Amino acid sequence: MANTSSARKATRKIARRTEVNKARRSQLRSYVGKVEVAIATGDRNQALAALKEAEPMIMRAGQRGMVHKNAASRKVSRLTKRVAKLGQ
Repeated sequence: MANTSSARKATRKIARRTEVNKARRSQLRSYVGKVEVAIATGDRNQALAALKEAEPMIMRAGQRGMVHKNAASRKVSRLTKRVAKLGQ
């Protein structure tokens, strides 16, 4: 357990941030899941719409440090590539 008041405060702050990050990560996974489902069904219009909603969420997660920036970019790139293949 933390001994100093600053360490106790830091523990409280970390706990609050952890809760926020868990919620955001869950939301991120939901958006990515919608794109995955749309790709699996083969519906290009639905996949494009889902990707359009998911992309800002993924990039924002990268900016806020929930996922690494390069990992966020890679995820968007790979999803975009898979959605583009549906049109062929």
